[in-house]
Amino acid sequence: MVTTVVFDVGETLLDDSREWGAWADWIGVPRHTFSTVLGAVTASGRDNAETFQYFRPGFDVVHERLLREQAGRGEQIEETDLYPDVRSGLAAVRARGLWVGVAGNQTARAASLLRGLDLPVDFVATSGEWGVAKPDPRFFGRVVEAAPTHDVGQVVYVGDHRDNDVVAAKAAGLRTVLIRRGPWGHLWADDPLTRRNADWVVDSLHELPALLAG
Repeated sequence: MVTTVVFDVGETLLDDSREWGAWADWIGVPRHTFSTVLGAVTASGRDNAETFQYFRPGFDVVHERLLREQAGRGEQIEETDLYPDVRSGLAAVRARGLWVGVAGNQTARAASLLRGLDLPVDFVATSGEWGVAKPDPRFFGRVVEAAPTHDVGQVVYVGDHRDNDVVAAKAAGLRTVLIRRGPWGHLWADDPLTRRNADWVVDSLHELPALLAG
């Protein structure tokens, strides 16, 4: 029985195009060039933060994020960054009587911005607040601790990333959904490792209520 559904953030709920574009602008690289290198890093299964090293070896993402904030060019999350099915999809899952959470590898600032959107969810948290990030199993331990049930088998994690979301959550005992969108979701939706670890693969959040009810 599923009682709890927790959603990843980037490329699951949010279209990250604006934020990646902001990073390209910050380091002075054409957006297309940055995006292409990001795609190559993604395709090789590496951490997307490694993209910066091709342009600025030794790049410190945490420090540069602070500099962006100080320059008034910090990360922003607005209604227009949400994928079109997010509000209605989350509301439909919640209408099934399921507890709905949001937890992803984002900063503490992102958590505050997400809460400001007043999404139809019961809980929002990020790795920046918890001090532990996916794919660390402790992240998923925090997910289960936050839920009203502490039965890991009743928790479903929805994300777009094969390794950080599907494989890691499955290894932690959760049920898993991969959503086919964003570069990672499209690239890995049919990957054998995804198919072995994902309970479901969907193209829209609107598919979830019927799947979870079943």
